[in-house]
Amino acid sequence: MDVEIRLRKLVDERENLLEQVKTLKEQHEQTKKRHRGDESCSPEREVLKNDTDSDVMDMQRDANRQVIDLKFKLVKSEQEISALEQNVTRLEGQVTRYKSAAENAEKVEDELKAEKRKLQRELRSSLDKIEELEASNSHLNKRLEKMKAYRGTAATP
Repeated sequence: MDVEIRLRKLVDERENLLEQVKTLKEQHEQTKKRHRGDESCSPEREVLKNDTDSDVMDMQRDANRQVIDLKFKLVKSEQEISALEQNVTRLEGQVTRYKSAAENAEKVEDELKAEKRKLQRELRSSLDKIEELEASNSHLNKRLEKMKAYRGTAATP
């Protein structure tokens, strides 16, 4: 989510910068048009024109500097957007791999639970058989003891 927010901010910033570049270009063009219209001036206005020429030149330099700065910021923002998009692609790949691994782990877990239930049933069955055999063994031992005791009393007349 954080990457998406940053990406949106960069796109918004890029759009703002493009709008500023467009506005500055329009201002520059308007300044040029005004400057061309003033060329047919009287000599008295020529002095004023020279003063305003330096102001216009300063404004042009500033505008050009701003345009260059904005273009640089635009390129930098586009590079950052590209890097973020690559990061998103990489992270989406990781998410896919993790989902696959989780699904496989759940499948293995289900199989292990089924195996555990089966083994517990077999264990209970085996314990029941052991108990049954022990009871039978105990019964047979008692019978054997009775037979030995009977033989022992029958052999001594």
